[in-house]
This record gives sequence, structure tokens and C-alpha cells, in this order.
Amino acid sequence: MAVGSASWSFTEDDFGAITQSLQRFLHESNARCALLVDRSGQLVATVGEQPKFDPTAFATLTAADFSANDQLAKLIGESDFNSLFHQGEKESMYLADVARRVILVVLFDNRTTLGLVRLKMKQTVDELTKLFEQVFARPAQGQGGAPGLLSGADDEIDKLFQ
Repeated sequence: MAVGSASWSFTEDDFGAITQSLQRFLHESNARCALLVDRSGQLVATVGEQPKFDPTAFATLTAADFSANDQLAKLIGESDFNSLFHQGEKESMYLADVARRVILVVLFDNRTTLGLVRLKMKQTVDELTKLFEQVFARPAQGQGGAPGLLSGADDEIDKLFQ
């Protein structure tokens, strides 16, 4: 499946597992905030300190940043960059690819170090990748999933026009 294509959704249990993983990561790394953004620029989840900026606009810019860096990677002969780091004077962010469809963004300040964030991020990305691969493997509602309310509707509509 192409990166960022098709719709997907997760259950309340999926969201709980994702949130728990991110909360554990924030506790272990002493980072401030974790945001999950899908490759189309939609905000999926925010855990930790609430950002002091518009998270929707941030999600869009994050997806654009990751896409631009994918193109830069190709120019130098890499298939992609699976993580990015941006360092500021007071705030920094570390971005990592999750299951080729989601971006984990971690915001941190001088209460922690890049080394600790990177160390704890690897384990969290592996955990989230497994969770999201399970989500993506499920048939989407209305796309080959279990028969629902409208099962057979196409046949009935066809009969009307015959």
C-alpha cells in the first residue's frame, strides 16, 4: 500500500495502547510532548504537555517536512530518512517514521538529552510500528470487512435499473 494512502481507523483499545506507549516513553525520556501525525498531515494523537501552538497546523507542516526530507534522501541516494532532528536554542524536536504511514514527533527541552530521547524512541517506534501494522492489516469498514448495514445494497440498486 502506498505511503499515506487509503483511510484507516483504530479502536478505543488501539488508542489506549498507543497512548500508554507514548506516556511510558515521555516518562522514561523526560520529553515534554509526543504527537502522532499521519503522512497526509492529520493529527492522530497528542500526549504529554499540551502544545502552545496550533497542533493542526503543526501536523500539516510536520508531514510536509518529512515528505521534503524523503525527496532530499532520494537525491543523495537514500531511499528515505527514517528520523529527523531539529535543534533550537530552547526547544528541540525529534521525528521518526512509524510503519511508513505515521510520524512520531517528540518535543523536548533541556530537561533531557538527545541521546536519551533517541535511545527511548527506538523502543517506542518498534512498539508503535507493531500496533499500527495491526491496525492497517484490518479491513477498513466498508472495504471488505464484515457485512454491515448496507451489505447487498449494490445488488438491490442494480435491480432497480434493470
